[in-house]
Amino acid sequence: MSRVCQITGKKVMVGNNVSHSKRRTKRKFYPNLQTKKFFIPESGEWVTLKVSASALRTINKNGITAVLKEAKAQGIM
Repeated sequence: MSRVCQITGKKVMVGNNVSHSKRRTKRKFYPNLQTKKFFIPESGEWVTLKVSASALRTINKNGITAVLKEAKAQGIM
């Protein structure tokens, strides 16, 4: 599975390592992803998602049902 958040759609970004002499080499910025299991009380089942730390905060604030509904509406999930 790729390194993409299933809620926010965050993925790997590309940038530069810059040395003291200002030489630039390519590098990657990875999102802060964790694999978590969430319980959905409406359906009574567990769902495993790969989510970023900011998506976890959104889930804690709004609830898993509302976040999943919004992600499906935006076409991310």
